Amino acid sequence: MADTEYKPLKLSRLNDGAGVPQFAQFGPRPVRADSPAIEVMTDLRLVGAATVEAEMPIDGAQQAMIARGVRSLLVVDPQACVIGLLTARDLLGERPMQVVRERGLRHEELRVRDIMTVREAIEVIGIADVLRARVGHVVETLKHSGRQHALVVENDVVSGREYVRGIFSASQIARQLGVAIHTTEVARTFAEIEAVLARPQLAPAR
Repeated sequence: MADTEYKPLKLSRLNDGAGVPQFAQFGPRPVRADSPAIEVMTDLRLVGAATVEAEMPIDGAQQAMIARGVRSLLVVDPQACVIGLLTARDLLGERPMQVVRERGLRHEELRVRDIMTVREAIEVIGIADVLRARVGHVVETLKHSGRQHALVVENDVVSGREYVRGIFSASQIARQLGVAIHTTEVARTFAEIEAVLARPQLAPAR
């Protein structure tokens, strides 16, 4: 697998009115570069989506992330439609201070809506593409987009409505590959993931 060239998956924009499915149970397991991509996707049919409202103070959102043990939250409206995405990088990076300076606000006045990535700017991957892809494709997709997270969408066969089916996270992929996580050093984390992908692959213990 060391000579395999992985290409980024197709990205599109999240549709207006995209929802969140119900859940059951999920447990990640070790993977390698040529493992099916679905094995590193947090499947929101199996795990309850971590959500937050746009008007929540950002300190409250950070506590919600800590409580759920996640590094991203789907921002939803009262109808449970996805209107944005908030990541730990948004909370801990320069974005809050930038908004404070630009709008003349105090830090405690900042709300999730002030720093989230809005729906119109969220790029998503179709579940059909994910089911044909490998872990290496996902890593290249995240690297190509410059983000640590990617949403996976699926259309309901009855209503035709688009749902957020799953989430890819660079930190989750790194854990499943056995890579140390550098939460504040994105480039270093990706470099170490790529180093693992470049090694001769042995089947992980099941």
